[in-house]
Order: sequence, then C-alpha cells, then structure tokens
Amino acid sequence: VETNRVVFSYISEDMEQGYPGELVVEAIYDFDDEDNLEITYVAKSNKTTVVNLTNHLYWNLHGEGSDKTILDHELKLNSSEVLEMDIVQIPTGKLLDVKGTALDFTSWRKFGTEIDSEFNNIRNYRGYDHCFKVDGWQKNILGEVGELRCEKTGRLVKVLSSQPGCMVYTGNWLSGGCPITKSGSRYEDYAGVAIECQVHPDAVNQPDFPSILLHEGELYCNKIVFQLRTY
Repeated sequence: VETNRVVFSYISEDMEQGYPGELVVEAIYDFDDEDNLEITYVAKSNKTTVVNLTNHLYWNLHGEGSDKTILDHELKLNSSEVLEMDIVQIPTGKLLDVKGTALDFTSWRKFGTEIDSEFNNIRNYRGYDHCFKVDGWQKNILGEVGELRCEKTGRLVKVLSSQPGCMVYTGNWLSGGCPITKSGSRYEDYAGVAIECQVHPDAVNQPDFPSILLHEGELYCNKIVFQLRTY
C-alpha cells in the first residue's frame, strides 16, 4: 500500500494451469483526488505465452443496499461493431455491425429496453454478455471506451482503456452464487454491470483479432481508467 495506491503482485509458475513461462504480473490500483480510478497491468514472462488481463468490477449507480437493478442504467459505447457469438458464447471470428440492433450503444441506450432480444444470442444469455470492438483503437494509446449513467442518481462513469475491446455483462446469473453484500442481503440477477476492457475473447484462435501473445522478455502494460462524475 502506497498512500492512494495499492499494488497486487503474483508469480505464475511455468505451466501453471497449462500456460508456458514464469509470468510475473502486477495490478496497480490508483485512486486520485479527482475521483479517477486507474488500473495498470504490468507483466513479463521468460517464455512466449498468452496474456489477456482485465477487471471485473460491477457497477450499480443506485448505490449499495438500494435493491435496484441496472436495467434502467444507460450505456453509450465508442463501438460500431460487436463480435458475433455462438450459442455457447465462443466468438465465430466475425464482426457484426451494431447499427439498428439491440447491441447498438453508439448513442445512449437503457439495458432493459431490449434485453430479451434474440439478436446475437442476447435472449439465450439472459442479457448482455458481449464483446464490443473499440472504434479507432491504437495499441498502447489510452482511448475512450464509453460512459455509463443513471438518470435517477445523476451518477456517471466514463471508461478509458488501452485495450481494443470491452465485454459488457449485465449480471445475468448473479442470483444465488455471490457472497453476502455489505448490507447483509444477497445479490440478484442484474444487480450490477461489468465493463471489462480487454483483447477479444478467443483471440489466440482468431488470427484476425488483435494478438494476446506476450513474447519472452517483452513487457506487457495496459491501463483501464474509470472516471467517476455526476451530470
């Protein structure tokens, strides 16, 4: 712990869970006086391996203990394309144009509006659990991913990342499997939404996706920034 910074570190031994190389990794959490939470991931391996790190923080802008879902939250993404997913949530390798679909978050959209749509298996997943391609992504450059807001509280989170994609998961299966909350209750489905900035899932098997290979001695470094605001 360093004032407003916490550094978590881990050494993954060679072939742990089947992954080659001794991977030394750090996750650095910084919270500044302007209400920005910055997460930095740093890693290095002594063999070529695969690395795709992200954060699975859940947001509910109604607040802890509100007993309200995120279905009235609105999301806007800097994304005109989404990964096509099969019935068991494996990417097919194709990108779909979101325009005019239930996955079109290029302007503000409430989660609850079309959460039962059949488009790209939304109904089968019981909600959103999809990876969006970030428009204009450039490697090692921090870019704008999107914004999440709640009209009833006036709270907003702006998301920036150096990653090419983001998974949006609306907590479709939270009920029954989560720890007791701070207020002593249990989380229900749709109690939170995760916006996970990362490289596209299954990238190791999809040559057209950005690579997740980390070569021997190469430094892996990516950032996610959550800017907390009101509007």
